Amino acid sequence: MANKKAAKKDILTNKRNKLRNTHFKSLMKTCIKNAESAIENNTKETPSIVKIALKQIDKTASKGIIHKNSAARKKSSLAKKLNKVKG
Repeated sequence: MANKKAAKKDILTNKRNKLRNTHFKSLMKTCIKNAESAIENNTKETPSIVKIALKQIDKTASKGIIHKNSAARKKSSLAKKLNKVKG
């Protein structure tokens, strides 16, 4: 258990950040799953759904929750899948 006041504050900060990070990661993963299923089903709204997923990946990376290279990899993977279906 933390003894110093600053250490106790750090515990609270870490808890708050963990909740925030979990929320944004979950949101990002859901958007990616929705985009992949839209690509698989080849629906009419597929490009817009993929665009929403790419935007969410960028948001998550800009907040520092995931690394920028990880975001780039996820975006590239989605774009490849979309392009494979298109042409």
